[in-house]
Amino acid sequence: MCFPIVSMYVDLMPKLWTKTMKAHRHAVREAIMDAAWTLAAKQGLTSVTMMEVAEKAGIGRATLYKYFPDIETILFAWHRRHVAGHLEHLAKLRDQADEPSERLKAVLEAYGLISYHRGRHAAELVALLHRGEQVARAEHRLRDLVRDLLIDVADIGELRDDVAPDELAAYCLHSLTAASSLPSEAAVKRLVRVTLSGLRANASRS
Repeated sequence: MCFPIVSMYVDLMPKLWTKTMKAHRHAVREAIMDAAWTLAAKQGLTSVTMMEVAEKAGIGRATLYKYFPDIETILFAWHRRHVAGHLEHLAKLRDQADEPSERLKAVLEAYGLISYHRGRHAAELVALLHRGEQVARAEHRLRDLVRDLLIDVADIGELRDDVAPDELAAYCLHSLTAASSLPSEAAVKRLVRVTLSGLRANASRS
């Protein structure tokens, strides 16, 4: 009479074990990425060792090598997660406000602050991470997001009509990249206001 219970227990265990191990591996991977970034940001890229990362992540070095072969690979993985988080955040901001102009302002302010905080990172880390196909894909998605917002603003007659939305999206992103060198978040918001002023419908007639 116990056979059905035993059978059910045996059937459930592999699924539970698989789910638990997957969650554990994910947690270890996240800890490794966070540890490597923290050390690299504090000490500089060239001074971080795999042993230090393992110690900070709370794992053995042998375990670390099962996940990543070297520091650069860890940092690239961290950056992929970081960029994906930024894009998700910008997409959420895009969907929050009712008015197209308010959605555009929210996204541009957030991107300006992202650029500002990127400017606080060591130059060697920025040079390492902001390159390659992954970054190009993220930039393309960001440009599309901003372009679509601009089209929405154009639909309500609040966008200048002498420049195509694609070009205006490039203008916005290039302008706000300069936020990386600004001295404060208040300065970033001023730059956003100046950028937005160049998008207004009456700007083409001034």
